[in-house]
Amino acid sequence: MAVDLHIHSTASDGTLTPEAIVCEAQRIGLSGIAVADHDALEGSQEAVGQGERLGLSVVPAVEISTDYEDVEVHVLGYWIDPHDAQLGERLRAIRDGRLLRAERIIDRLREIGVYQITLDDVLRAAAGGSVGRPHVATALVRAGVCRNLQEAFRRYLGKDAPGYVPRVRPTTAEAIRTVKEAGGCPVLAHPGLVPRRPQIIEQMADRGVEGVEAYHPKHDDRQVKTYIRRAAARGLLVTGGSDSHGPGGSDPVAIGAGGALDSCLEALVEWRRNRSR
Repeated sequence: MAVDLHIHSTASDGTLTPEAIVCEAQRIGLSGIAVADHDALEGSQEAVGQGERLGLSVVPAVEISTDYEDVEVHVLGYWIDPHDAQLGERLRAIRDGRLLRAERIIDRLREIGVYQITLDDVLRAAAGGSVGRPHVATALVRAGVCRNLQEAFRRYLGKDAPGYVPRVRPTTAEAIRTVKEAGGCPVLAHPGLVPRRPQIIEQMADRGVEGVEAYHPKHDDRQVKTYIRRAAARGLLVTGGSDSHGPGGSDPVAIGAGGALDSCLEALVEWRRNRSR
């Protein structure tokens, strides 16, 4: 059987609710999942509850975007305590930064003549979740400015587009420390997507990560084998997931994609068992 330890819900920038994710995971026969929303815990909490009701293993998780030197690195936190007050406060600060970024994107769009959307439109698209560029894209589509999310990113929101605004993110070291202080296991997400850092696994191991997301839809077979070997050399556990944001997003990926094995979940369970001894 397979697992999917990296899924996003409507609590951040996904298009499926946590409950719908759990139901889909059970339908396709996954043995376990993790809802790891960007800088938010609500989706993970709801997924854990739904998993208990349906008998599916759900690991509480979060994904934090960070700055490491001149590149963006994502840190996954597994088994975090979703009720940890300090973690909640730090994630709220990150979400406040996301909101400020959305405001600046709106300002940038107005500078180039796009007046059809407001911050309220973006917040409605987010529906109470952590605000991200996909919600700005959704507002642009709903206002008739763009035909779909892909066009919105291509014309306005992508890194080379006129409406792009960089985010202010915590450092990687801060995110790793935050995960550990909340009782969690910090894991380097999709190393193959980190540009210009061929030794990113070893560098993150030196900074305290305890696992590597080797299985990912954008990692080819050669990369997966290489990441597994390098993780083993540093004593790191191996995880994997689809990084799915649900159907209808700017880059749709199905839940369960990526090929993560049961052993990934087993390694996380063993990590938790060892930590509690």
